[in-house]
Amino acid sequence: MNTLEANIRNTKTKGELNTLRSKGNVPGVIYGGEDKNQNISVSKKTLTNLLEKDNFLSNIINLKIEGKDQNVLPREVKFDILSDEPTHIDFLRIVKGAKIVLQIPVKFINNDKSPGLKRGGVLNIVRRKVELKCPTENIPNELVVDLDGVDIGQSFKISAIKLPDNVHPTIQGRDFVVATLAAPTVIKEPEKPAEAAEGTEATGEDGAAPASEAAEGDGKTSPADSAKSDKKDDGKKGDDKKSQPEKK
Repeated sequence: MNTLEANIRNTKTKGELNTLRSKGNVPGVIYGGEDKNQNISVSKKTLTNLLEKDNFLSNIINLKIEGKDQNVLPREVKFDILSDEPTHIDFLRIVKGAKIVLQIPVKFINNDKSPGLKRGGVLNIVRRKVELKCPTENIPNELVVDLDGVDIGQSFKISAIKLPDNVHPTIQGRDFVVATLAAPTVIKEPEKPAEAAEGTEATGEDGAAPASEAAEGDGKTSPADSAKSDKKDDGKKGDDKKSQPEKK
């Protein structure tokens, strides 16, 4: 249980509250039970350190108010919109016999002992927190799910999680799922565009060579064709000579 020093404050105006904050303190209120609301202030530095811890709003804190101990539960924290520093906090006084509704986090242990996870299974967490109705004197810090021996295809329902005495989920009438261990999904890799482009270029080069060869082949003539062409040319020359007039 975390401990936090607190002082009684008598501030009444916004100016007095701003002065209190400028000195490194955060104003707060304790309410609940038969006692009257109590105005207090706590160290901003100490409060900030506690806020960085997990599950701050679901853990009981022991407030030491001028030498007296008072167990409280943080209920609401207000922050500055620019600096994100705490500017006010509300505490619920813990009264024996009272009940409260809280969001309790789920913790998974022995991941390395799960054969399903070793074979590539995926832990699908459906609920990271479960809303429970708890007695103020018996609030669990977390709900533990043991993965030891768990294989692919198994699921964890709320009935499989051990709850403290007199602690019940707010969802009634059904055994809801908290997590499942699913089979690994195989993702088909897409074809690489670069390789496809290289293949296209290679095909173009190969196709260009035969085309050029065909063009060269068209330009060549066989010896027989060449001889025929020469005879035609000689015939034409002879005709040209006959057509010329004889000189007298």
